[in-house]
Amino acid sequence: MTRKLSLKLYLSIVATGLMAFCGVLIETAMNVTFPKLMTQFNVDTATVQWLTTGYLLIVSIIVPISGVLKRRFTTMRLFIVASVFFILGLLICTLANDFGILLVGRIIQGVGTGIALPLMFNIILEQAPLDKIGLLMGIGTLVTAIAPALGRGYGGLLIGLDWHLIFGILLVIMVIALVLGLVSIRQVSQTEKISLDLLSWLMVSIFFAGAILAFNNIESSLDTAAAYAIIAIIGLVAFIVRSKRIDNPIVKLAVFKNRSFNLHVLSFVIFQIMNVGAAFVLPNYLQIVAHTSSLTAGLLLLPGAAMGAVLAPVSGTIYDRLGARKPITTGLTLQVVGIILLIVEALSANPIPPLIGYILMMLGTGFAMSTVITNGLAQIPSSQNVDGNAVFNTLQQFAGALGTAAIALVVALAQVKTDYVHTTALGAQHAFILLLILQVINIICIFAGLHYGKSPQKASVGQ
Repeated sequence: MTRKLSLKLYLSIVATGLMAFCGVLIETAMNVTFPKLMTQFNVDTATVQWLTTGYLLIVSIIVPISGVLKRRFTTMRLFIVASVFFILGLLICTLANDFGILLVGRIIQGVGTGIALPLMFNIILEQAPLDKIGLLMGIGTLVTAIAPALGRGYGGLLIGLDWHLIFGILLVIMVIALVLGLVSIRQVSQTEKISLDLLSWLMVSIFFAGAILAFNNIESSLDTAAAYAIIAIIGLVAFIVRSKRIDNPIVKLAVFKNRSFNLHVLSFVIFQIMNVGAAFVLPNYLQIVAHTSSLTAGLLLLPGAAMGAVLAPVSGTIYDRLGARKPITTGLTLQVVGIILLIVEALSANPIPPLIGYILMMLGTGFAMSTVITNGLAQIPSSQNVDGNAVFNTLQQFAGALGTAAIALVVALAQVKTDYVHTTALGAQHAFILLLILQVINIICIFAGLHYGKSPQKASVGQ
């Protein structure tokens, strides 16, 4: 059967895309609310940050089993379950006036987001025409690329009115997404009666929880951080060993036998760390060093996020026509120039260089990131697309949490309360230097991946 772009396909992508957008948007929107929530609920920073860390942890635990869920249940059933969890979580948070209840609502949202995130890309890979894969993957990446920067402006605007509205408005959007999904999502593949290996899921959950807790404790206690790191390593090793011994693992590790795919995955992880790292540093820099308001800081980051997001489908079209090398090379070049500008101007306290530097970084992301995902999946057989997609979506969440913790640590190590403004600027400069080092590693990884990989014409994505 020849695949065609249909209205129902577009609507199904929009429905799942809206859910993914809301899930990513609220991650960054919540960060702006922390000072107010700390005062209202009389909790400290270490406690309030669990509204985001706990959410990301649940998402990271759920996403790895997306491959099993995709094979076991219909897309419509998964969409409905994800929608119910997300809407229920939003409703709880909209009405919450107790920190514990608010945290429960966020955890329930995390379950919904964890199920929803892979759905959009699975629909594209499974149902889209081969010559439109790059374009639609770019549109899908646009959804998750613009949400983080919009989140700060969205949260900054509503925090002055009522923080409950942050959840209430998204509740309306999610109801719209549910209606669109109910009329458009269709099933094109047969489900399988496979079971979820709970022991493997426990092991991978231990790994993610241990890794995130390790980074969150580095600044306060190295011994505690080391203990969590050891637990994480044990969980990972146990997961790998068990996955090799059972017939239906959560993620089929055969996907990692492809060297080019692995290099694309590593490049994607670095891209994600750089994106969340910059999105974490710059709002704090603009408020503390450049003395702007939280709303102004969010608005200054908006042009970069918007321009980068708009370029994502453009880069997908370039990929469909010319292959991966040109959009990736363009993207990496723009990012390097942007990072160097941020390093050079970090101590100036001028808000204009961060604005320009972030625009260049996001333009680079727009050109390259969706292409890295699409071309990475093109390196593996179509039968492994679900597992490959699960890998990318899982590591996106994990890299987000990891990148935020690592960059926050770099900035915090430089900060001194007696000279807070200057040392914050110095910490931001150190963070940008780290991003430049990561970019050098990224360049080596992705061009090695392109060298060892298949061309798009020979790839098996969507076939």
